[in-house]
Amino acid sequence: MIIFTSIISTKLNIPPTQPKIIFRTQLIARLNEGLYRKLTLISASAGYGKTTLASQWLSGCDRRSAWLSLDEGDNDPNRFITYLFAALHTISENLVRDASILLQSPQRPPIESILATLINDLVKFSEPFIIVLDDYHLIDATSVHETVAFLLEHLPPHVHIVLLTRREPDLVLSRYRVRNQVTELGVADLKFNYAETAAFLHDVMDVKLTVEAVSSLETRTEGWVAGLQIAAVSLHGHPEADAFVKSFSGNQRLLMDYLIEEVLHNQSEALQQFLLYTSILDRFCGPLCDALLLDASTIPSDQVLASLERANLFIVPLDREQRWYRYHHLFAELLRQRLQKYISASKLVSVDQLHQRASVWYENNGLTLEAFRHAVAANNIESAARLVEGGGMPLHLQGEVAPVLNWLETLSKAELDAKPALWVIYGSALLMAGKPTEIEPKLLAAEAAMQHLQADAKGSDYIGLIAATRAAIAAIAIGGQPSVAEHKLQTAEDALQLSEVGDKTNDLVGQILPRHAGTALDLQQVDNVIAQSRRALEYLNPQSLPVRITALWLLGVACQLRGDRAEAREAYTEVLSISRKLGSNVISIMAIVGQGNLFEGDNRLFEAEERYRSALYLSGDLPLAAVCEAHMGLARICYEWNDLQNALQHVQKCSQMARQVNSKDMLVTCEIYLARLKLAQLDWVNAAVILADTKQYVSENSLLNRLPDIAELQVLAKLCLGELKEAKYLAEIHQLPLSLTRVHLANGHTASALSELIPFREQAEVKGWQDELLKAMVLHAVVMHAHGEEEQAVQLLLKALELAEPGGFMRIFIGEGQTIVLLLSAAAAHGRWTDYIQKLLAACEAESNRNSDKPIVQIEPLTQRELEVLKLITEGLSNRQIGERLFLALDTVKGHNRRIFEKLQVQRRTEAIALARKLGWIE
Repeated sequence: MIIFTSIISTKLNIPPTQPKIIFRTQLIARLNEGLYRKLTLISASAGYGKTTLASQWLSGCDRRSAWLSLDEGDNDPNRFITYLFAALHTISENLVRDASILLQSPQRPPIESILATLINDLVKFSEPFIIVLDDYHLIDATSVHETVAFLLEHLPPHVHIVLLTRREPDLVLSRYRVRNQVTELGVADLKFNYAETAAFLHDVMDVKLTVEAVSSLETRTEGWVAGLQIAAVSLHGHPEADAFVKSFSGNQRLLMDYLIEEVLHNQSEALQQFLLYTSILDRFCGPLCDALLLDASTIPSDQVLASLERANLFIVPLDREQRWYRYHHLFAELLRQRLQKYISASKLVSVDQLHQRASVWYENNGLTLEAFRHAVAANNIESAARLVEGGGMPLHLQGEVAPVLNWLETLSKAELDAKPALWVIYGSALLMAGKPTEIEPKLLAAEAAMQHLQADAKGSDYIGLIAATRAAIAAIAIGGQPSVAEHKLQTAEDALQLSEVGDKTNDLVGQILPRHAGTALDLQQVDNVIAQSRRALEYLNPQSLPVRITALWLLGVACQLRGDRAEAREAYTEVLSISRKLGSNVISIMAIVGQGNLFEGDNRLFEAEERYRSALYLSGDLPLAAVCEAHMGLARICYEWNDLQNALQHVQKCSQMARQVNSKDMLVTCEIYLARLKLAQLDWVNAAVILADTKQYVSENSLLNRLPDIAELQVLAKLCLGELKEAKYLAEIHQLPLSLTRVHLANGHTASALSELIPFREQAEVKGWQDELLKAMVLHAVVMHAHGEEEQAVQLLLKALELAEPGGFMRIFIGEGQTIVLLLSAAAAHGRWTDYIQKLLAACEAESNRNSDKPIVQIEPLTQRELEVLKLITEGLSNRQIGERLFLALDTVKGHNRRIFEKLQVQRRTEAIALARKLGWIE
């Protein structure tokens, strides 16, 4: 069950219909007839009965409905979505389950992903219903308009949206008008005709007028319901009704001014004071009004509110229990304008004092956000600061980031220095608002201000929050902008890619590698995440569970990146322990996927599979980055189990999800693994195409840290093609020890292969990297066999089989080709792992049979001259023009063309150009 905190429940109530009301049959019929469309737009200025009509319609409609009364605070998109979800939750507790979970995610996906999940939730809930957004004219934030536009564009047919607004909303309505997808009611529709005017005055307002007077009022007010109400209220004090009607003006502003002069001043002093004092409240109930008045001698406010409602004195009930009310918007506006004048004359109380009284009442009744807002309006920094701190759960961590930031931005440095906790909250709120570059100055200011304070538990908790915030910033930086050195690396690689790779290459590699800070920079940030997360956990209050669980998760991820798998495992375990207390499914999913990564790293593939599938089960259809990684983990496991078809399906699902969450890095991972699957099927051409396209995507999106992953597969492809120098260059420049071992092996330099491989294997053993160790051991056996140490090779293979058998590894052996078949056959004679070895041999034989009709095609590299000719062909030059450009005879050019086509195994220029581009030989 989803629980929405800090919600003002009256914003979700459908205003109840009053006992005496004009039933607008024709308008309601039009509204019902328009339900097959996407949208109903009821647009008119204040006082035309928009809300009353909608409430009346819904009370007799056979569809369920969700109602949201908007205010200016809902211009914050997070707050808007939270209230929208809460409104939908009133229809069914399960209606927005998946979408609501995304709002709790520490890795909150883009708003489009949350909305897409909401649409999926709406589709699953097949019962027709209506969503009403009242007072939509108060929304001016583009982001909220875009949210509503997205919903309208993708709404399932059984959901209908209604907008009640004083002006046409900033939406592309023309599209829906052309498609006949909007029902519109305006002033001309809403204004009362003569019959409705007469009925309203006689039956609702209890005013007896002649036919001529009714007609005159209808003409003067132009059917404006609020104007008629003002006139009716005023008529109760006038003995000569006809004379009053003749003098009654029809201008709305004048009518409201008249209301203040004639209606307000005709009330008792106590009632005037009641109306003016309570005008500072957006919504009110009897006890809250009592708290503002502080006068026990007056009539209880519950009775006053009931009498105001009976008198139709511009008060609107907000719930069926008639506890909560609001004033008519125009009436409240005018009351507030008069309040300051009244207070200046009476000198009984200040506006700040009224706001402070409201703040105290709201706080005592558990409505912290409203208490905070009135404390801010009261200019009471002490009270506002205490409310922001939230008694252990700062207000911004409860989802109220925008109002907290808006207030903090108004405070001076001196005011913030006096309360260092506000600096801390300032920095943390900026993090949640997606402004990481503005945070560190706030945290430094906090630390400077806290030096002069005596250490206590609260201070310790804020030290922990500072550290947690810094850990999050460092985590963001890990995936941030590439270093200058990475750009140098990319530039050097591009420059050398088409050139002959000679002895000078080693010199250039030696110059670049010491300055290649990409990996070192990332590790520095990883270490920073670890240090700050540990500091956060040391200082945070044990009860600060939301912050602690985030710090623990960051610690787990960073330790995993750093290779400290034991501490990562411990951190994830504690995350799940806290998560069970908080009921946070999202953090559970992320930790479970982390555990799956660790099991996979320990070669415990069956346990890893269980963790990944558990994460997918818990996530449902949620678009989360963790779900992408779960699918990718299952793809890797299926690949190792030689289940290439299911591996491909998981890669495709991962790719689809990565697009939903806008994860470019994960998209790169998917493409790289697609290339690996192609290589496993000996489809090296498509593998090369995928890798070339992925490399270009990586460059365009500044994901240069992924170049080594691409290079690892490019080395395999180039070894298949016999391009040994290019393979060596890639392995060296990207520091890939296993790849470089394969290059040495392909060159017949087994001693060099061993000198490269053995240190890597030793490091894997020391670090406890079981997955890397297994790769190294299998390759080590292959190298030893080539080195002439066959018995030692078999012993190494037996040790590798011992590590691999519990996880059911297959591809790690199958991928080594015929050599592994010889070694497995020799290992079988030792009588150990017999069933496992026979299974591997059978898989190798099946692989050989399957690929027997797909021999690896060797493409001979082009010479420098042939590349020059090919580039000119790409520019569209004819053979004669190419000869003139290169000072070659026409027959010589034709000879180059023939050899290029033969090497590329094509017959046309266009085919040669396309394939050369895919292979990365030309731009």
